[in-house]
Amino acid sequence: MTTTTSAADVGVTGPLAARLTRAGQRLRQADRAHPWVLDTAVAALVFLMFCLPDLVHHGGVGHGDGDGRRRFQFAFTRLPLAAVLALQAGLVLPLLWRRRRPMAVFVAIAVVFFVQWSLGAALRADVALFVALYSLALHGRLRQLPWAGAVMAAGMVLVAVRISSVVSVWDALFFLLSTATAALAVGLTVRARRAQLAGLRERAARLETERDQRIRLATATERARVAREMHDIVGHNLSVIITLADAGAYAADTAPEHGKEALRLIGDTGRTALGELRRVLGVLREASDGARQAPELSPQPGLADIGALCDGVRTAGLEIVYRTVGEVDALDRGVQLTVYRIVQEALTNTLKHAGAGTRVNLSVAAGDERLVIRIRDNGPAKGPGPRNEEGHGLVGMRERAALYGGTVSAGPVADGGWAVEAALDLTPRGGTR
Repeated sequence: MTTTTSAADVGVTGPLAARLTRAGQRLRQADRAHPWVLDTAVAALVFLMFCLPDLVHHGGVGHGDGDGRRRFQFAFTRLPLAAVLALQAGLVLPLLWRRRRPMAVFVAIAVVFFVQWSLGAALRADVALFVALYSLALHGRLRQLPWAGAVMAAGMVLVAVRISSVVSVWDALFFLLSTATAALAVGLTVRARRAQLAGLRERAARLETERDQRIRLATATERARVAREMHDIVGHNLSVIITLADAGAYAADTAPEHGKEALRLIGDTGRTALGELRRVLGVLREASDGARQAPELSPQPGLADIGALCDGVRTAGLEIVYRTVGEVDALDRGVQLTVYRIVQEALTNTLKHAGAGTRVNLSVAAGDERLVIRIRDNGPAKGPGPRNEEGHGLVGMRERAALYGGTVSAGPVADGGWAVEAALDLTPRGGTR
């Protein structure tokens, strides 16, 4: 039975809370669009509830029957209707600016309040002073509140003294100061709640901006990674194909069998390049229905594949001497891929600029904390541009080495030829040397 009642309560309270929330949102939107409407409504409500009864009875709360009437006649002064209207206007009309000029409104109403009680008159419209204090706590500057509190306390003491013949001073002070404290507390509570909601909205907007920035950064990083892979694959294999094609064209008339061999090697190299391109692009391709297709993946190349890389380049005419030092097979797969791509780019540049018949000495030396790659050839500079021209290849090598805290240097050697040296840091991240 208890469970059924709770479910029913939730069923009723849920839609009611949702409707109240939507109504509150619509009111806030309307208030932001037309702020003067709410201020006018507050002033009109104070007039109808607190000013109109005094006007109907021609001058104040001190008009009752019997003993109460006689006591209030002695306690308060009966003012003319024009004076009552003037005081009510001074108390109520400033509320129209209570959000735009909260301190000025509070001062104006307080002045009228003190004038009224110095004349010995009591008006229900005095509630406007509490509304002004609430508005000051909600919309004004916090450093103004102590001054407003002092003025409010002085006004409450004045009222308590003036009505001491009717009500005990301490009882009157307790009621009046409690009411003022409640108005102040409600204003500060609403202010804190609004500041909290504003902070949450700002934080949500900041998190959304940071999320978008992370997405853009990840996209740019992935684009750069794919661009490096494409450059390594296409640049290397095209250089090999071009060299084999030139050699095949030269041998077509003098040694046709060598021309056929060159064509076969061109086909093998092209198929290898096509397979690597499919592997890279397959990761990015999505099906038309939005589901990601699983591409046929092959392991990323490592140090064990450098031998096959050297064999492919040898078919294009380079003489390569390759040796390793240390436990290179135990290296991390990411380090091995970086070494492979650096070696591939260096051999591609040698093939492009030095040409066939060049001798290349390639060594990979792995220590406990450092790995060094050296590629040196004895060929002259030739090709479309100077060999010291820094293009995408050398930049790509430096970017890959930088991932492992390494450096890449390249330049001519004294006795002829060209040398590339790359050093990678093998120290684990966060570890000690």
